[in-house]
Amino acid sequence: MARDEQQWAEWMRLSLAGDTQAYQRFLTGVTPHLRALARRRVATFSGSTADIEDVVQEVLLAIHLKRHTWDAARPLGPWLSAIVRNKLIDAFRRRGRHVNVPIDDVMDTLEADEAADETVSRMDAEHMLARLKDPQRDIVRSISLNGAGIRETAQRLMMSEGAVRVSLHRALKTLAALYRSEAHENR
Repeated sequence: MARDEQQWAEWMRLSLAGDTQAYQRFLTGVTPHLRALARRRVATFSGSTADIEDVVQEVLLAIHLKRHTWDAARPLGPWLSAIVRNKLIDAFRRRGRHVNVPIDDVMDTLEADEAADETVSRMDAEHMLARLKDPQRDIVRSISLNGAGIRETAQRLMMSEGAVRVSLHRALKTLAALYRSEAHENR
């Protein structure tokens, strides 16, 4: 599978550079792999085989819409697996099922950088947070940096849990845009 993944990554790089034929080869080559991933995950979560094709189609759409977010310096496989997992969870949730994802399924997508300096990371986070407005800054700091829960944060800020969730989502979206903007400026 590693050789296939390398080929898919090369096609994805070429497609991001505007090569539509490489993108077509990527989609054609990766679809059977995505279908197999979806089939395994559906079986793990005791889902119906009818869910498999729906999930594959949603994954292909997500790849198309989010392909610019793939970091070409990182392996493609974990990125694809994360999309499959997320789309499968979304499909089950739409059907009213609660899904618990085993930590082993997530570990492939998380890459710890042992050499990362926590102080520098904290300073970078604080620099980015300073660009947010209150209460978004407080919400992100509380939940993402300090590990507080939605309920606890809502009570402390005297907001509804729904308002905290919406504000957190908007703040993270703003931070992602700021990060992309800064990353693009530093190229």
